[in-house]
Amino acid sequence: MSENTAKPASHAARGALAIAALGVVFGDIGTSPLYALRDSIRYLAIKVPATGQPLPAESDAAQAVAAAVPESVHAVIEQGAVLGVLSLIFWLLMLVVSLKYLTFITRADNRGEGGVFALFSRARFDRGGRRKAAIGGGTLLILFGACMLCGEGVITPAVSVLSAAEGLTLIAPQTKPLVLPLTCVILAVVFWVQNRGTQTIGRIYGPIMLVWFATLGALGAWQIWLNPVVLHALNPWHAWVLFRAHPAEITAVLGGVVLAITGVEAIYADMGHFGRRAIAIAWYGFALPGLVLNYFGQGAHLLWDANAVGNPFLAIAPEGPIRFFVLFLSVLAAIIASQAMISGTFSLIRSSVQLGFFPRLQVLHTNAAQRGQIYIPLVNVTLALGAIGIVLGFQESGRLTAAYGIAVTAAMTVTTFAFYFVARRSWRWSAWQALALCVPFAVIDLTLLYANLHKIVDGGWLPLAIGAGVLAIMHTWKIGKNEIFRRVYANEITEDELKDIASSRHIKRVRGTGVFMAGNPSGTPLVLLHHVKANKVLHETIVLLSILTEEVPYVPDSERVDVREIGEGVWRTCAKYGYMESPDVAAVIEEIRARGVPLKPSEATYYFNREMIITGGEAHMWEWQKRLYSFLSRNARQARDYYRLPPMQIIEVGLPIQL
Repeated sequence: MSENTAKPASHAARGALAIAALGVVFGDIGTSPLYALRDSIRYLAIKVPATGQPLPAESDAAQAVAAAVPESVHAVIEQGAVLGVLSLIFWLLMLVVSLKYLTFITRADNRGEGGVFALFSRARFDRGGRRKAAIGGGTLLILFGACMLCGEGVITPAVSVLSAAEGLTLIAPQTKPLVLPLTCVILAVVFWVQNRGTQTIGRIYGPIMLVWFATLGALGAWQIWLNPVVLHALNPWHAWVLFRAHPAEITAVLGGVVLAITGVEAIYADMGHFGRRAIAIAWYGFALPGLVLNYFGQGAHLLWDANAVGNPFLAIAPEGPIRFFVLFLSVLAAIIASQAMISGTFSLIRSSVQLGFFPRLQVLHTNAAQRGQIYIPLVNVTLALGAIGIVLGFQESGRLTAAYGIAVTAAMTVTTFAFYFVARRSWRWSAWQALALCVPFAVIDLTLLYANLHKIVDGGWLPLAIGAGVLAIMHTWKIGKNEIFRRVYANEITEDELKDIASSRHIKRVRGTGVFMAGNPSGTPLVLLHHVKANKVLHETIVLLSILTEEVPYVPDSERVDVREIGEGVWRTCAKYGYMESPDVAAVIEEIRARGVPLKPSEATYYFNREMIITGGEAHMWEWQKRLYSFLSRNARQARDYYRLPPMQIIEVGLPIQL
């Protein structure tokens, strides 16, 4: 269990880092008050007409108050129901966020970095490497968790911005037709500015979220002061009473309560940017107090005005300029929550590419000083179209939140599963120690996941569909590359045989340097053999270059390049990159030259195999997977572009492969 070694130099620096963490780490969970309590409590509201008699149930509790109530009908919510829901939210924040993630999961870092692929590395899944033909069950589950996070990356911008924009109807009901166009415009702008990077606007994320959490806390504290009875919800007994009193509604209530912890995975995923200490300071010092006070304040307000169940968040703000300010601030907070999730999706996809689970994509670095700030055009367009399409399809945040809980709880469950293997394999805990910690977490995760299963028909199918599509791509790409590696690169000519070829009198050596990209760091690349067979020549200097991805986030520059002389002017080089880095072959060549290899970068020629996939072979893949892999291979970013090489110094050799 390691901690980041870099420590801020002063209390001021630690405070600044904690404030910055508010904008990135807690942007998503910080906007949960916009909809979490509303979607939890509405199942317990009773509609009562002016006569004072409850209306007949339409079908079940889920058909109760879901929006603003007509003047002739009033909403009534029992005090016990409010206290029970508030108790569930409070203890979920404490057990899942504070205990599970901040206390334990963040300790399973990979050289200071977190995220689903850090767990993948620490849990030691897929140790078979590239030669392994199939993907293990543990690896598949990790990929499923990553795919659920991708689904969350599509849904989060949509639900956050739409929930904030809907607050406009509480201030001016006649503006309801403008909510959807306004939401789409805001989302379009958010995605449009992604290529400019987050360096400039990111500086104000933290201060804005600081004001946001302070506002949440102030509004909630005011309502609690007016009705302090809600403080009884700190006692978990009220949650148990709610379970007993409303057994028919409790599943639906839990499905809403889980929305209070959306974005919890960011605590672990963004740990490398801020460190555990800064994130803990931000959580306990700002985010947690603001969230708890606001939820309890919303509950206090509902006890005397249950009609506010349609939008309890904005209802607790006094009418007039303050409510306008809170509405404006909520839109800014929603944008920040969206930005944090978008950036996280970029990093997740880049890591998938580096680990060989996703086709090569164009990755642009938006800040030379921060290698973690990247922009992936294709992913950005996909997220934008998905988010805007979801808004237009669901039209109301209340309907859209039904799609939210599935992705969150599925990712949480995968994290607990992977953490068990980290404890066993990396920390060397005994089985009973690991189970004693992970089983209670798994019970919470699975209970929340089960409570969200009823949402599948109402929209929960959406993240499952997104995840299934991404998982199909990841699985197909990985097993396709494994199959090609097994058939093409497994039985290459040895280094001694290569020396004999290089020294043969039948081979003419010409001036210059030939850099041959080698998939196998111990054999001879097939493209070199094709070149020799066709041209009967070799350059004076031959570099066999392998780009390897290590199961660490970053590789130090001092460990980046290994150079070894084989003989007869042939050199072998292995360049290592972490799964959060993008390879730069031009920089590697400069480092090779500095190590004493006689070459001139301007005169080097780079040789690649270009795979041409033909279906109908005997590969152990479904036919649809062969076709999908062929499509992905044709449309993946070419290696010459991915490795950032000068286009005039590249030669590609076709390699037909029948799968």
